[in-house]
Order: sequence, then structure tokens, then C-alpha cells
Amino acid sequence: MSSRVRKLIGTVALLVFLALYVWAAAAIGSGRLLEAHSLAQLAYFVVAGLLWVIPAGLLIRWMQRPD
Repeated sequence: MSSRVRKLIGTVALLVFLALYVWAAAAIGSGRLLEAHSLAQLAYFVVAGLLWVIPAGLLIRWMQRPD
């Protein structure tokens, strides 16, 4: 697979993944954590805010592989 095709596929996959991830994280945060303690809410949003970096980094590393 050429580098250009891999970058195109990776970009589309990353955008779709991030859209779904943000939707799911917001739905969980607004639905299940409304009555939770403020420290629990803070912990959830810190973890949810940073967790997407791992799969995105792996996808970007795959996109940057040489031909």
C-alpha cells in the first residue's frame, strides 16, 4: 500500500474514530456522572480526555511507515 493511500485511509479512520469517541465520552459523562461527586467527574473527564491519544498515536505511526 502506498504512503498516500495509507495516509488517506488513516485520516478518514482518525476522524471517524474521534467523532465516535467524543460522542461516547460525552454521552457517558453527561448521562451517568450527573449525580457523581465532582472529583469523580474530574477523574472521568481527565481519563476520557487523554485516553484517545493511545489509539490515535498508533494510527498515526501506521500512517507514517515508509513504503
